[in-house]
Amino acid sequence: MNEQNEKELMLVEYIKQLKTLEEAMEPYKDQRRDLKKSYQENGWLTRDEISLAVKAYRLMKSGDDLDDLYDMYSLLRKAKSPGVNAT
Repeated sequence: MNEQNEKELMLVEYIKQLKTLEEAMEPYKDQRRDLKKSYQENGWLTRDEISLAVKAYRLMKSGDDLDDLYDMYSLLRKAKSPGVNAT
């Protein structure tokens, strides 16, 4: 078997395994969508609040320091205030 055929077989195998994983993940994606929908329908959180919660969760998960991030956000927000040039 030549190198090109081997590469093609590896690509096909990769795609098969990827398809299997994505199919296995689909029920969890549905659960995530259902969770979001439930919180919205019950009036517990708005779409924007859910979006912000997800962003905060991902920042925490990534290991970013949220206090530093908040400090930077506060500085940028002040710089954006009317009457202040953010240059």
